[in-house]
Amino acid sequence: MKYSSTISSKGQVTSSKGQVTVPQEIRKRNGLSAGDRVEFVIEKGQTLIRPVRGELNPFEKYKGVLKSFRSRKEINAWVSDMRDSETRDRRKNRD
Repeated sequence: MKYSSTISSKGQVTSSKGQVTVPQEIRKRNGLSAGDRVEFVIEKGQTLIRPVRGELNPFEKYKGVLKSFRSRKEINAWVSDMRDSETRDRRKNRD
């Protein structure tokens, strides 16, 4: 990959903590939001900044499927109900 486009002709200023503001266009192009991680990689004498994309959470696709619970008591009641339901189903299948 060869990139020759310069987004900020003035460059960016490094803070006393070593922080740099990533220009909005770069954030948009890379899908970066506040709190996202980036990595710095040196390749062929150039420093690249790229998003860190970790392993996807296998449960992410189920997010929001269940109702939200307000307490541990509600969660335990739901689990108990599911277990009771499963037990009833097994008994029906045996008969």
